[in-house]
Amino acid sequence: MKEYNKIKGDFGEIKAIKYLKDNKYKILESNYKNYAGEIDIIAKKGDYIVFVEVKARETLEFGSPSEAVTSRKQFKIRRTAEGYLKAKHLLDVPCRFDCIEVVGERINHLQDAF
Repeated sequence: MKEYNKIKGDFGEIKAIKYLKDNKYKILESNYKNYAGEIDIIAKKGDYIVFVEVKARETLEFGSPSEAVTSRKQFKIRRTAEGYLKAKHLLDVPCRFDCIEVVGERINHLQDAF
């Protein structure tokens, strides 16, 4: 089951990257990891660095994918993002945290999700 979830997650991230590129985002990193955790996608659009959490589901039977981004997960993403910004000397650059839901073939982009 874990392997299946990994494949589903990878598929969701590939779809999300294509969606972001199609919408004029520049992809800076994917599956970025540091001491604090992992961020699925780091992109840039305009003046903003955008940290993107991707959640994929086959159906909405168990709720929307973004509901799985708990406050604990949000905290880890923020800490990871802070480490990225420090490492890249970008602490003065505006940023935001988005969530992209992939449900089957449908994509829902939640800007400023948290």
